[in-house]
This record gives sequence, structure tokens and C-alpha cells, in this order.
Amino acid sequence: MTIKDVAAYCGVSISTVSRVMNDHPDVSQAVRERVLDAVERLGYVPNRTAQDLVRPQEDCVGVVVRGMGNPFYAPIILAIEHACRERDYTMLTHFISEQDDEVALGAEFANAKRVKGLIFLGGHFDYGRREQALIRLPFVCCTYTNQFGHLDEIAYSSVSIDDVTEAMRAVRLLTELGHRKVAILLGSPTDQSISELRYQGYANALASVGVSVDPALVCEVSSFSMADAYRAVSGLLEARPDVTAVFSVSDAMAMAAIKALADRGLRVPADVSVIGIDGIESSIYTIPTLTTLVQPKEELGAWAVSVLVDQIEGREAAGHRILTADLRAGGSIGPVRASSARDG
Repeated sequence: MTIKDVAAYCGVSISTVSRVMNDHPDVSQAVRERVLDAVERLGYVPNRTAQDLVRPQEDCVGVVVRGMGNPFYAPIILAIEHACRERDYTMLTHFISEQDDEVALGAEFANAKRVKGLIFLGGHFDYGRREQALIRLPFVCCTYTNQFGHLDEIAYSSVSIDDVTEAMRAVRLLTELGHRKVAILLGSPTDQSISELRYQGYANALASVGVSVDPALVCEVSSFSMADAYRAVSGLLEARPDVTAVFSVSDAMAMAAIKALADRGLRVPADVSVIGIDGIESSIYTIPTLTTLVQPKEELGAWAVSVLVDQIEGREAAGHRILTADLRAGGSIGPVRASSARDG
């Protein structure tokens, strides 16, 4: 049974059957019901793989995902896929490691698959002439923007949270609870990426209460893996047992921090508070539930597709959008106890 058989049974065109199956709005209710009834009667099952193979290449959007094991990206990818289907586009995904050059690999991917636009899910923040020369098609930086680069804003699109502002929000939640010896768990304060921006927010929040950054409380990791974060926090606790709170630039590392604290017999938040940014699903199930700033993942993915398709189809120029994270008040932060040796 093929889509051609369904079209012949209903007395409509193949394209009409396709629009009904893809839930397009430009089909009358009567025709929609007739097609769906025929699908049920004939036992037709759409072959999505075949549809993707015959779909014109100009209807393909490439998604380059940086970090193959990053759970933060999963709901964004689902949102991108859903938004692509709504626009009658196919999503082709290419996973790369955190160390890979997403621009060079993205350009190769785009040429090989002949996609019309790219969404970079995670990447560097310092694009310039080299990147502009490599990527000769519309592209969107999703979850980050080009804050350390030199591209004109009309050369690319972006959608992200304001990493500096959201980090300040997170750390201020701690300082409002009396914390002054606040550690930060990050990649590097000078990586020209997420860590550097969130470090700026951390430093700004401490400065607002008259506290300078203590280098001994800047806890760097070689990667964003939970294993590296666990080792880093364990070392921090050895060197600075007076720490009262940890701000992690990612939820996954914050979860590892909670584990490291528990393994040393420390209670969260009675002894040490922990807060993160991202809002990954698994962080709901830590004990206690991680307090975090939740990025609007579905909106990030949907907007990336919207602005990219508008560019591909010539309706709009490049666009930039800053979204706001939502606080999920878990149980991992609390006030510094007056009787605690950790309150400084």
C-alpha cells in the first residue's frame, strides 16, 4: 500500500494526501476526513524514511550538536524536529565532540547533505571572517551568541539566554541567604564561552555585596563531565573546607557536586548549598532536588527553526533573541547557619 493508492482511493492528488499526513492547515475538513478514513480502511502506514529520501534537498535543515552526551540538548533537538516538520522541512543531525571545530565540520556536513541552513547547537563565541567564509548559507547559533567575535549581526542569527545576567541571578540567590564563601564550578574563567560569561555574572553578584572573587574558590574542570566535576569538588573541599555554597555553570556538574558533598558526609543545603543553570530533567531527581535556572529549551529550538526558515525562504533577515530562564526552586540551597564554621 502506497500513498498513490490512498490518493486514487480518495480521488485527490498525492500532494493533498501528503499535506493531510503532515497535518498542514491548508486542507478542508471534509477532504481531511476522507483521506484519514481511507488511510484507516486501507491500512496505509507512511514510510518516513522513504519520504525523507525523496524530499527535495532544499527542504533540509542541518543541526550540528556539540557534545554527544550532553542531556541538556535532547529536548531542544526534539523541539527543532517538531518545528521543522511543521514547516515541512527535514532535520538532519550531526553530532560532534566538545573538542571539534563545529564551523569546519558544519560546513563539510552542509556541503555533503546540501542543506539550506544550519543550526549550531552549542559552539564557540568568537566567530570572525574565517567562519563567515566557511559557512555560506544562513545559520543560527542556538543556546549561545557571538559575544567574543567580530561578525556583523546581519551575518548570522542567534537565540540564547543572557548568561551573565542569569549567573548573577543564581549567585544572588546565594548571597541573599548570607553566603559569602561561594565557589564556582566551571571550565575556565577565560574560555571565551559559557564558563567565562557565567564567571562574569558570578563575579558581579559577589561584587554587589562587597566580596571579591577568591581564586581558591574558582573550581576549574578539564571537561564538563560529571566525573571531572566530582573530582574537582572533592579537591575543593580538601583545600577549602570553609566553602558554604557552590554555583555550577551546568546542572550536570551541580549533580556531581551534590554527590561529592554527600560522599564526604556533608548535607545539602544544611552544610553547603548548591545551585546550577540549565534545568535538565535528571536534576529533578537529585536528593535534594537541585535548585536551578531552567532554560526555555522548547522555545530555543522552535525560534531557531523559525528564524532560519524565514531566512532560507527570503522573508526575513538574520535575527537575534534573548530569552529568560525560569527559577526552579528545589531544595539544594538554604541560609548559612550562624553556628556553622562555614559561614565565615
